[in-house]
Amino acid sequence: MAELELGPGRGPIDRLSRRVGELFSYTFLACMVIIAYEVVARYGFNAPNRFIEGLITGLPLAPLAIIVVMMAILVVLGLFMDWIGICLLTMPIFVPVVIALGYSPIWFGILFCMNMQVSYLTPPFGPAAFYLKGVAPPEIELNHIFRAMWPFIGLQVIGLALVLFFPELALWLPALVR
Repeated sequence: MAELELGPGRGPIDRLSRRVGELFSYTFLACMVIIAYEVVARYGFNAPNRFIEGLITGLPLAPLAIIVVMMAILVVLGLFMDWIGICLLTMPIFVPVVIALGYSPIWFGILFCMNMQVSYLTPPFGPAAFYLKGVAPPEIELNHIFRAMWPFIGLQVIGLALVLFFPELALWLPALVR
């Protein structure tokens, strides 16, 4: 009868069940944190990365071919993602592989930056085109801007290929600083 006077969901049993549910969710969260801590303490943060590194370096490909595949992955990701997300997603995996293959991480970082420049221009999300559209006269359409970018994209791909096949182009200045 008291339940009817208070309305549905306002009685002491309903409040108690809500509190028990909250307590259960906090307890579950604490257990998940403890389990995550145990997994990290036992296996370390790098166990999955070491597994992937061994998988990639064990491929029957030349080391430069593996780097080319990594560059292709970066190009595809660059079509749909921002460079920060790509960096956070790929660098923990790619950099140890590059080092294991015997290449300079500085060289790979320069390749990454050049690759991200290409992705900054390429459709469908090339943000540089949208920035240009914002300052262009109204009669210039977005498809005109994208078509005009292809020569610049081609030049950047040529530069990327040059640095890829001739690492000295990227490493001469860091060598002078050492």
